[in-house]
Amino acid sequence: MGILKRKNVFYWIIPILLIGFLGSGVYAAEQQEQPKEKHSSALKGQYSLDDVVKIYVPSTYNVDQPIDNTEYVNQALEEFSSMFGGATAVDGTGAWLSDENELIKEEVTIVYSFAEDLDKKKINEVVSYAQSLKEEMKQSSVSLEVNGKMYFIE
Repeated sequence: MGILKRKNVFYWIIPILLIGFLGSGVYAAEQQEQPKEKHSSALKGQYSLDDVVKIYVPSTYNVDQPIDNTEYVNQALEEFSSMFGGATAVDGTGAWLSDENELIKEEVTIVYSFAEDLDKKKINEVVSYAQSLKEEMKQSSVSLEVNGKMYFIE
């Protein structure tokens, strides 16, 4: 009879341990998510934009002739503002390795916009604008970033 009682107890202990284990996992998951709730609570109901589009305006003409790119940056600000309602420009330095393994550095201005509805039509407009900028500035390509993914418009 002692063996039967032990088996009976064993069958009760397993589900209790399983429930306890699962419950602690759920509790731990809820505890980790609390900071997100605080963050989202402060922003709940606020207007937000989920997509971002960036174009990298070179500071060279014909690939390697340094120029003042102000005119092209202003044009990009105007185009993106027209497409998305607003735009921002940030100066930076870009670098890459040449075919001879030499570091090439170039000043660049990143013009970007956040977008509410980034659909196919808007993407096509942005790509078309990037192609025209590439041709106007006589570049081999112009960099375009959409939601963190970089494209080289050739």
